Amino acid sequence: MQFLGGAEKVGPNSLFMRASGRGLVLDYGMDPTKPPEYLTVIPPADALLLTHAHLDHSGSIPFLVSAVDIPVYATPLTAEVVSLLWRDAVKVAKLNKYDIPYTLSDVDFATRAIVGVAPGEELTIKGIKVRVYDAGHIPGAVSYLIEVEGKRILFTGDINTVETMLTQPAEVPECDVLIMESTYAGRDHPVREEVYRELERKIEEVLERGGKAVVPAFAVARTQELMILLSERGFDVWVDGMGKAVTNMYLGYPDYIKNFDRLVRATDRVRPVVRPSDRNKFLRKGEVVVTTGGMLEGGPALYYIGKLREDRNSAILLTGYQVEGTNGRLLMDTGYLVIDGEQVKVDMEVAYYDLSAHAGHSGLVEYVMKADPEKVVLFHGEDREALKREIEEDYEVLTPRSGEVFEV
Repeated sequence: MQFLGGAEKVGPNSLFMRASGRGLVLDYGMDPTKPPEYLTVIPPADALLLTHAHLDHSGSIPFLVSAVDIPVYATPLTAEVVSLLWRDAVKVAKLNKYDIPYTLSDVDFATRAIVGVAPGEELTIKGIKVRVYDAGHIPGAVSYLIEVEGKRILFTGDINTVETMLTQPAEVPECDVLIMESTYAGRDHPVREEVYRELERKIEEVLERGGKAVVPAFAVARTQELMILLSERGFDVWVDGMGKAVTNMYLGYPDYIKNFDRLVRATDRVRPVVRPSDRNKFLRKGEVVVTTGGMLEGGPALYYIGKLREDRNSAILLTGYQVEGTNGRLLMDTGYLVIDGEQVKVDMEVAYYDLSAHAGHSGLVEYVMKADPEKVVLFHGEDREALKREIEEDYEVLTPRSGEVFEV
């Protein structure tokens, strides 16, 4: 086995596995840096198993599939969302004059290469038995249990072990080898319901003092969770950016959404921003706007902040982790933001609310205990040692680096 990327950091995640004379690639992502870092290693693969749509797991797939004509296995919901994200990646690269190793034609080819799978399904890929499990991370996200050479190898992708507005906790099959993400190793999340209440109280406070709440949110899953939460609390919620398109996709897959009826009702209650004039209407009379992008790297969020940045009564309420080097992290650390190429001071209140879709440290430990493997391989984390120390008395734990070949 070999991690092609993403072993020791949250970045271009990918694992290459060779067994029984066959090669499987599990995820093939990109690093959302400036400029983005894409994977261009071409392993001798027979198939690719995609766990979910987020670009750190999927963003380099059109390059690989254009170079090696292989099937890509994913849930139908992931297939729709990831095609949208690939197209957006090409658009963003062109706007910023970044190099990107694939074209829109490659995106079309990769989209056609996707073979639909579903949680609970068992399939055989090139003679290798694979079973699919709900990963609990975002709607459509799955983990893969691969049975090969007498071993059950579980690749988690990203997992969540608590309920959210949209997902149930991850399913945990028993296995012999567990290859598990460790994004939040060493860190636990606050209780989600308490975070919901804190966010609601802050919005009420902002509105009472005459301000507006700008809530930057990831288009995939976070926007829809906030739509349900805030519209049910009676706020005047406007929705802008790619999250609208993802919501429409979700509405076509009721089996993948835990609170589908609530999402339908939320969609009816919120005000979609359809044209530029709607943004000006929000600035005149709106209360809360949920808008992409989640790390303030682009999207309509920067428009609203640019207009409101001198308003101390208004607030920017971040609901996703702000990766080092992003515009959102710059804002949190310094109070400044880059808008239209210029670094400007932001006088709005800035607050962060942890609504992560990843399992925290305690959830990861619990997942390991339920899977009860002989061996644990940790990836996708900057503090894997914190989790290794917690579990190494009971399990053999490996922390390989990207590019390092290892056996299980």
